Amino acid sequence: MLREKTLLFLPGPTPVPPRIQAAMAMPMVNHRGPEFSALHGEIARGLQALFRTREEVYVLPGSGSGGFEAALVNFVPAGARVLAVSIGDFGDRWARAAAALGYRVERLEFPPGTAADPEALRERLRADTGREIRAVLITHNETSTGVTNPLAELAAVVREHGALVLVDSVSGLGAMPLEMDAWGLDVVFTGAQKALMLPPGLTIIAASARAWAAAEEVDQPRYFFDLRPYRRGHRDHSVPYTPALSLLYGLRESLRMIEEQGGVEAAWARHRLLGAMCRAGVKALGLELLCRDERYASGSVTAVKVPPGVDPNGLRRVAREEFGAVLAPGQGKLKDAIFRIGHLGYATPHDVIAAVAAVEMALVRLGHPVPLGRGVAAAQTVWLDHLAAEKGDRT
Repeated sequence: MLREKTLLFLPGPTPVPPRIQAAMAMPMVNHRGPEFSALHGEIARGLQALFRTREEVYVLPGSGSGGFEAALVNFVPAGARVLAVSIGDFGDRWARAAAALGYRVERLEFPPGTAADPEALRERLRADTGREIRAVLITHNETSTGVTNPLAELAAVVREHGALVLVDSVSGLGAMPLEMDAWGLDVVFTGAQKALMLPPGLTIIAASARAWAAAEEVDQPRYFFDLRPYRRGHRDHSVPYTPALSLLYGLRESLRMIEEQGGVEAAWARHRLLGAMCRAGVKALGLELLCRDERYASGSVTAVKVPPGVDPNGLRRVAREEFGAVLAPGQGKLKDAIFRIGHLGYATPHDVIAAVAAVEMALVRLGHPVPLGRGVAAAQTVWLDHLAAEKGDRT
């Protein structure tokens, strides 16, 4: 076997298409010159379409987790009370980041594998009669559990209260529906290494007019993640500090690829298909999904409970070493309870079939009785049904 070739089924970093790799090899240019201004302008327009917003979208060197800090220190006053809605490890991380930055953090937690309940959120916010909660932190897609929150419903509840709606869409944006303006989302951020198909290294963030109005009273110390210099230079297509130029070349190519495939709605549909195929394949093997409610199942990543008697580390090792498939472990409390299959970004139905096949074979190699081919056949059936629905027939 060619050990140099592996199939990366992580929910990030995700595989980088050859087109983007080639784009990132472009020569350096003056980041204060006309070539950069043209690059910045094209990216700015493409990101607005991706975020579904008329607001400006800013690109900073950093990571998705940099969005935790940028969203807070720019739009929430120092020491303010914030409500962290957590359905998994990344929701917990944002809460920890807020606490480390000096905010008074209250948590509204839901069991792993479930989505946040809008009514439970409404009840908590109604109890805040003094309107002390200044912002609600919501994870769009919880990477650690394969659950997507009902973001539009949650945002509507927060707007009833009046707090800002801050959204981590690191593994959601570009893969699942998100309407920043239509849903009243105040701050949305993502990273480069997920559905955008880039290497890690960018924090991408947008804010509403309401968020910028709230920012006027923010006195939180900040420098690198201060968005005000980015805002001042945005319309002139300039940035305050040296940009991650190679990644910006790649981002431009990524946005072009998304547009060529039919735009962001086509990307949503592709990820919806990939998620459905993966879940069907896993269930056909008799394995249990962590997310049992199909309404909230992620199009980015599927979390699978490790069957009794199977060592999760051994499962991933066999899949990697013998079948060239890299699966993701569980995180936090779920470390030894689940494994995860990422299917976002530069991913196709063929990749999902390969992932399911690798899981089948790894389980067999570990002595766990599964019928070879049953999971693959179930995933194939979902794909065929999808094609038939598109064409209006069944071949």
